[in-house]
Amino acid sequence: MPRPITIAIDGFSGCGKSTLARSLADKLDYRYIDTGAMYRAVTLYFIRNDIELDDTMGIAQALPQIEIDFKPASDRDGKVTLLNNENIEKEIRGLAVSKLVSPVATISAVRRAMVAQQRRMGSEGAVVMDGRDIGTVVFPDADLKLFLVADLEVRAQRRQAELEAHGQSVTIDEVLENLKERDRIDSSRADSPLKQANDAIVIDNSDLSFEELVERAMAEVNRIID
Repeated sequence: MPRPITIAIDGFSGCGKSTLARSLADKLDYRYIDTGAMYRAVTLYFIRNDIELDDTMGIAQALPQIEIDFKPASDRDGKVTLLNNENIEKEIRGLAVSKLVSPVATISAVRRAMVAQQRRMGSEGAVVMDGRDIGTVVFPDADLKLFLVADLEVRAQRRQAELEAHGQSVTIDEVLENLKERDRIDSSRADSPLKQANDAIVIDNSDLSFEELVERAMAEVNRIID
């Protein structure tokens, strides 16, 4: 049997990281960990509990109360996100959470708490994890690091379709502005900014079909495990 490996997938929002990660995990029978959903879950918790992003004490008190996990689902996503055992998958995909998740992810205390959980989840290998700092911070020694890129317009169209699939009606201009702002925050934050790891393999997903993207990624997986 091939040895279990750790796969880190990073990139900007809307590049297809989560979709690819789910597919690879399914093909390899690995665990899939959606780190973006984890930050969205924290954001939702803050919204629900009226915790302001500059409330250092409130955040410190809240984080130990936040337990995030995933469980399999039969729908197209293949998993649901649990916040303290509550299924929040649909709620965290809305624009209200999307507008705040990047600022929440800049908070060092939040990042420390989430990175600790992510490392525990992936400590035994046989895992596919996607996010923005997986190959640089969470698992800098990952066996395979992929960095996805795509044109902004393409990403916006994909994100709009995703939101509409979850029952959210938004204009393409709203999505474009949200992506631009998230890109700016994710790339410029002081703590664990989004950047390509030196040993990451870059895949431009602008013009690839989903099948082509998976085939390209699996070729890199097989290069390691064969």
